[in-house]
Amino acid sequence: MLAAVYERLGAARDVLDVRRMPRPEPGPGEVRVRLRLSAVNPSDWRARLHGRGTPLQWQIPHSDGVGVVDAVGPGADPGRIGSRVWVWNAAWRRRHGTAAQWTCVPDRQAVNLPEHVGDELAAGLGIPFMTAWHALFADGPLDGATVLVAGGAGAVGNAAVQLASRAGATVLATASTDEKARLARAAGASVVVDYRSSEAAAALRAAAPDGVGRILELALGRNLDLDLEVLADHGTVVVYAPEPEPPPIPVQRLMARNLRTHFLLVYTIGPRAQEDAVRGITAALEDGALTPLPTVWFPLHEVAAAHEAVEGGVLGKVVLGLPE
Repeated sequence: MLAAVYERLGAARDVLDVRRMPRPEPGPGEVRVRLRLSAVNPSDWRARLHGRGTPLQWQIPHSDGVGVVDAVGPGADPGRIGSRVWVWNAAWRRRHGTAAQWTCVPDRQAVNLPEHVGDELAAGLGIPFMTAWHALFADGPLDGATVLVAGGAGAVGNAAVQLASRAGATVLATASTDEKARLARAAGASVVVDYRSSEAAAALRAAAPDGVGRILELALGRNLDLDLEVLADHGTVVVYAPEPEPPPIPVQRLMARNLRTHFLLVYTIGPRAQEDAVRGITAALEDGALTPLPTVWFPLHEVAAAHEAVEGGVLGKVVLGLPE
């Protein structure tokens, strides 16, 4: 099969290579998926650049994708062959990610899709929507709550706006451009502000006079002052993305208002939380409640350019088209 591979850490154009690799065979409890699209996430370029703390021999990157089950291993249901599925966590502690024509994953990590869900949405469900689901619902339902989503046009942020709106929450969001604000509103945000504006806190407080109960944050250091101005007492900030420098934490301010900070890495939230997220996302898909961000396509042989686009903060969801 054709696959993107890297054998050492470094810049995309220095280390990524498209080559022929042996097609994987499913092991016990696994299914093999013939992939159509592979989605690129920020964690993919971070892993390629910095590693994940384990020895690297070779790695096919990317966690997320969409395709069709074409083989099963011992103990897996042969009735799954022919099922169209979305794949999650393919490259987490495994060499065979989704940047290839085939991948093998544990059966539960290939989730059946409703027929009406398009490939572009399905390819990018894994990390963004599972992160958003856990960040929103780990503490219970949101009906009647007010939520602030930082970066409402990003992959996780846009997913969170959609999921929180569907759950009955009032959703506020931040965005830095008119186009990003349009995407956040289209996803269900009732108010969108530019986080860089001197009027951002006032606009958010006007929309939520009693404060917001939960903030989904991708840049805690940059946004902490704004977050503390609009967060209600006993509220929670959920942080799901790293920053180059760890932010200073104003412990006394947090303590005085009984505020919580919850740090989230979707790979390690645990099997029960992962299954909860899969069930929730599946229900939203069946309702037709989810829509994709604008899709930025690259062919497999331009995988380095795809990584560079995500690393550079391109607007939209980046996917690789896999050869037939």
